[in-house]
Amino acid sequence: MKTLADRIKECRIKLHLSQEYVANFIGLNRATVTQIELGKRKVTAEELAKLSMLFGISADSLLHGKNVEMPATIFARSFSELDQKDQDEIMSLMQFKKLMKEQRRSNE
Repeated sequence: MKTLADRIKECRIKLHLSQEYVANFIGLNRATVTQIELGKRKVTAEELAKLSMLFGISADSLLHGKNVEMPATIFARSFSELDQKDQDEIMSLMQFKKLMKEQRRSNE
């Protein structure tokens, strides 16, 4: 069964983040992140909150391994991988859908 340390390391690697980047994000040094990933140092509640924000998953997912990604994070990650033309097309579609929703509301 995976530990919190395993899940933190797995998330970091999955997102192609360095230990240095994670350390800077949560306000620690790289050696401390190494200790956390090895299970030799516990994570504080504040650090857990920052890690869940960085990884785009709930703190519960990190603690218990439920792998529940936040929808906005999934979208942002996928969107950033697209080229500019595809991003523009999606933005246009989103604007269109928003207008359609507003028109439906005004017709009710």
